[in-house]
Amino acid sequence: MTRKESDDARRIEASIDRAAERIGSVWPLHSFVTANPLSGFEDEPFHRAVAEAEELFGGRGYPHPSVFRRAWESGRIDSETLRAELAAHGIDRDPETLLEELTAAEAERAAADSDPDDAIETVDRVLSKWLAAFLDEGQAKWPMPNREAGFYQAWRAVAPHDGDVPGPADADDLPETAIEALESVLGDYPEGRWVELLEAHLAALPGWSGFVTQRTDDAVDPWQEQYPITLVQYLAVRLTITDLLDAPIELDAGDGTDGDDVDEVPLPEIWLTAWEKSYRERLLDGIDDAVTDPATAGDGGRPAAQLVFCIDTRSEVIRRHIEARGPYETHGYAGFFGVPMRHRGYEAAADTDACPPIVEPEHRIVDRPADAESAAARDRWTGLATAARKHFKTLKSNLVAAFTFVEGAGSAYGSAMAARTLSPSTIATLESAIADRVPSRHEAAAPAVDYDAYDDHDHADHDLPQGMSHEEKVEYAQNAFELMGWTEFARLVVFAGHASETTNNPFGSSLDCGACAGNPGGPNARVLAAICNDDDIRATLRERGIDIPEDTVFLAGEHNTTTDEITLFDDDVPESHREDLESLRADLARARTGAAAERTASADDEAAVDEVERKAADWAETRPEWGLAGNASFVIGPRELTADRDLDGRAFLHSYDWSVDPDGDALEAIVTGPLVVTQWINNQYYFATVDNGVYGSGSKITQNPVGNVGVVQGNGGDLLTGLPLQSLKLDDERPFHQPLRLTAVIHAPLERVTEILRDHEDVRELLNNGWIGDLTVVDPEQDNESFHYAGDLEWASHREEATTGETPAETTPLVQSPADD
Repeated sequence: MTRKESDDARRIEASIDRAAERIGSVWPLHSFVTANPLSGFEDEPFHRAVAEAEELFGGRGYPHPSVFRRAWESGRIDSETLRAELAAHGIDRDPETLLEELTAAEAERAAADSDPDDAIETVDRVLSKWLAAFLDEGQAKWPMPNREAGFYQAWRAVAPHDGDVPGPADADDLPETAIEALESVLGDYPEGRWVELLEAHLAALPGWSGFVTQRTDDAVDPWQEQYPITLVQYLAVRLTITDLLDAPIELDAGDGTDGDDVDEVPLPEIWLTAWEKSYRERLLDGIDDAVTDPATAGDGGRPAAQLVFCIDTRSEVIRRHIEARGPYETHGYAGFFGVPMRHRGYEAAADTDACPPIVEPEHRIVDRPADAESAAARDRWTGLATAARKHFKTLKSNLVAAFTFVEGAGSAYGSAMAARTLSPSTIATLESAIADRVPSRHEAAAPAVDYDAYDDHDHADHDLPQGMSHEEKVEYAQNAFELMGWTEFARLVVFAGHASETTNNPFGSSLDCGACAGNPGGPNARVLAAICNDDDIRATLRERGIDIPEDTVFLAGEHNTTTDEITLFDDDVPESHREDLESLRADLARARTGAAAERTASADDEAAVDEVERKAADWAETRPEWGLAGNASFVIGPRELTADRDLDGRAFLHSYDWSVDPDGDALEAIVTGPLVVTQWINNQYYFATVDNGVYGSGSKITQNPVGNVGVVQGNGGDLLTGLPLQSLKLDDERPFHQPLRLTAVIHAPLERVTEILRDHEDVRELLNNGWIGDLTVVDPEQDNESFHYAGDLEWASHREEATTGETPAETTPLVQSPADD
């Protein structure tokens, strides 16, 4: 390559990097990672970002006027709060008139939507076809040839045989490299326009381009290592196809948003802010004076057990019901339990990252047989089941055997399908009976935590350390107790990860633990429990001021968020604690029935349990559970802050005690980690609700999985990036999820929070630009007075606001189902 060619390549690559800044990463659906679809716009104020995103992607940025109307008429948007917010922006018209204006503007917007360009639609369809073929992760029986050469070269070889693309009779008729292909198209345009052109082409299929971005960024993705693809190759193929089809290279960026008013807060955002403030007032009602000063708190006795759940909003419901069953303490902690690991489960075919995407895994942990007899029994059963599945799969996909197999097995398959469709509970009971006779994966194996559990070959064969050193294990245990503010321990301490149970659900991983990158949290819980049961670890912790009593036993569990059943992994519980364990197990069963009844709005506990179990087993169930729908707030503080209050499964709850965190290090870790992740989750739910067609994935009914990486609508098109309609809405018009930006509440000294924000510009930017709707600090050093973040490290006293009437206190009950209107 000549120096000029090298310089040209660098300029093109630099332009692509700049063009890709607005495109969010998209993870494969089998490891669903929630993310703000407009993460590339977070450096701008919210209203300006959604306007620019509408230009680029065509998506609505605010709830439909009918959603605002229902919220106002039902009292969720408090009339006085709305009046004050309108007045603050110089608007004196009545809400009814404003809603009519919004409705008219929405109708005008819909009428202005232009018809798609047929030529560009053809480009999208052809490109999507080849992307699905190239990026396939094992679904296709006949994979695309030459994939190991990379996307551009693989496509270049098959392009002459593509009847949808006229032109090349031979691969040699196409540019030899991806850079040359881009040069041949971009050379007709001034370099100053390259970024604009490339950004529009990336935004044309944001699902596929976002997936390519994620694959490129993942340094250890085995598919990327074997079959490489980059945005350079992606755009080279796209622009070459565009050129061959004589489609326009210059794409229409959108339907025209008025750029003159870009700095003026639009009316929909004023309504949205009033709704958020109304929710905030309901959330804060009763919190200000609820927390006892730790220095004067009396001794309430040792709890029967302490249970640590993920901060997930679904944990709030089960925690309330457990606390109501006895002297139990529950706590909230990020669901990967502070252990940044890559995990290989027993019988698993591949490793999975079991930590948030903002955290790099630092250890590789492998499940090893824990009980020889159980492992042998498990292996015999899974060996037979795997062999049978492979045999049937071969018969179904073999060209010679397929027809005779269908004729011979059709009646059996038909009967099984009918039974699963008409009586899913019966099938679930049968499967459960079989499972009871076979040791589970958890019984057969356990994570090998010690560094010494792996031999030299294991350590040399992977890029991450296998297991953990003594010092690393101490650090993870210490961090957990310091972040949660623990100083006392019960006889039983349970770390409860969570997972979902669904059938025939491509979005199943979206219901698992987001802190574990869309995987179950049980393995992380087992690792931390094993660490905390280690006598050597306890001795070192004792030297560091964390004194765990000798009679404290740690165990792991996993909360099934579909059925609310909590499974305890109790292999290490000694006989001296068996009575405590059985009592806990009985109370967890009773808490489960109460939580299931609440979630199903059933007066009959047993019927509620039957219903959630049916939902888990029914392969026709489009809504096995609501997941995180309804999420609206993140509370950082002691459980006492929200104890005995029904938060309706809408709050993330992270345990924190400011009095044992003198330097603020624990709070800093929570603010820069879990708070940022919950903002991602909240914004994904928000945007997928306000425009499910653009930022969500439409109806499950018409979706089709593609390549083991995601879903498309119908038989092709863009890879869909967000949550399906059924996870968010009661029907096409009425959302179940209330589209509100996150309200955060922190119980800590105001000065401490201010210093953390001053030191972390990225978090401060989320607040200043409105990506987090509101931050309130309840200051224990000022009689638990509340202060609201006013921007640029300034604060407003809630008490003074209430006195002046600027944001009056809300009296609507906090307990209000998102579905109520």
